[in-house]
Amino acid sequence: MGNDRRVRRLVVDGTAWYWTVRQRVRPDYADCRLTLSFFTDFKDFTDTSLPGARRRLALVFAPGPDRIVSNTYLEAGTVVRLPDRSWLNLHEPGTARRLLDAAAPVLTTRPLELKLAVDGWSFFDDVVDRADPKPPHLTDADRS
Repeated sequence: MGNDRRVRRLVVDGTAWYWTVRQRVRPDYADCRLTLSFFTDFKDFTDTSLPGARRRLALVFAPGPDRIVSNTYLEAGTVVRLPDRSWLNLHEPGTARRLLDAAAPVLTTRPLELKLAVDGWSFFDDVVDRADPKPPHLTDADRS
């Protein structure tokens, strides 16, 4: 099994983003969190002279009504929406990229904030709907 805590690199429009997934486990499940974090300028984020240096975006997924974060029974890094059992694995690079794209407007509307922590569930629907379009509904006439 690989190291799920490793830092990975993702280049978007010439900007190198480094990302990682962290899980916070507490005795009370309601206090557990899965956080997908994106960093710019990972090698030296003490140099504030670079534009975007030390920029951090954290998408925080907490359990709630009809929302599950992996803890024991699911694969590490998994978040699930219960009504339709849609899920994402935050360790997958494609999922991370789609979530970063969905959260990009937050970065542009708050350019002076170096550390942003936002609710990851607010981007879940957009990412799932883009990744898994529903097949067209078949009628009985279409099946024959």
